[in-house]
Amino acid sequence: MAKSTKTRIYEILEPDNPYDRTAEAVNLFMLVLVILNVAAVVLETVESIYSAHRELFHLFSDISVIIFSIEYILRLWSCDVDDRYSRPISGRIRFALAPLSLIDLMVILPAYVALVFPADHILLRSLRVLWTIRLLKLSRYSKSLQTIMDVISAQKRELFMSFSAIGFFMVLSSTLIYFLEHDAQPQHFPDIPATMWWAVLTMTTVGENYYPVTPMGKVVGALIIILGVATFALPTSILTSGFVEELEKRREEREAARREETEDGP
Repeated sequence: MAKSTKTRIYEILEPDNPYDRTAEAVNLFMLVLVILNVAAVVLETVESIYSAHRELFHLFSDISVIIFSIEYILRLWSCDVDDRYSRPISGRIRFALAPLSLIDLMVILPAYVALVFPADHILLRSLRVLWTIRLLKLSRYSKSLQTIMDVISAQKRELFMSFSAIGFFMVLSSTLIYFLEHDAQPQHFPDIPATMWWAVLTMTTVGENYYPVTPMGKVVGALIIILGVATFALPTSILTSGFVEELEKRREEREAARREETEDGP
């Protein structure tokens, strides 16, 4: 009975069956709760709203932390029904170190640190930034964000190569511009790191309020603009291709599941 309960809890919290109504309802509830938490974090920065509803914000935050804590504990307790985490101790450690589990932990961590340290403690002030991690928690419950994460994971090697090319081109272009423009405009191109900022803005066609004035600087600047557009298009094309492949894969999986359900039916 205990094992059956544990298995059912894991199936609800880590749904694999798209037709599981209970899992879908829990997933929707948690999704709404995370969205409300993100909205609360945003509204708390508006002093007039926060000062007028301070107690309500604190109450909602406390309730959310309790719910997120229960969810985290249940996930950690029931994860060993999954073959990937079947070992009682090492399996749970592996589960706890998974990216989504770390996000879950970082969401609730500041609340418990606040119980130990005073409100103005430097550690607590540093950990407050983790409240923004609540936004990343959406990736666990939103199918759209899960798709994005899956695409990035599947295309990580190609993305790494494209961003490496962008980095190489940025360093090369900023170095050339520095040596061509430093003597003419030392206030705008004082060193290579400062010139990198100009190179990034130029490569992305955002532009700055200063530009090369030497003949060769103008030529190199024009090439940076042209090649920068092409270089920054690489990650976009990789992600677009990945999205098409992922959506096609999920469509085939849904059709296969539908056919299997039809064959198993009366």
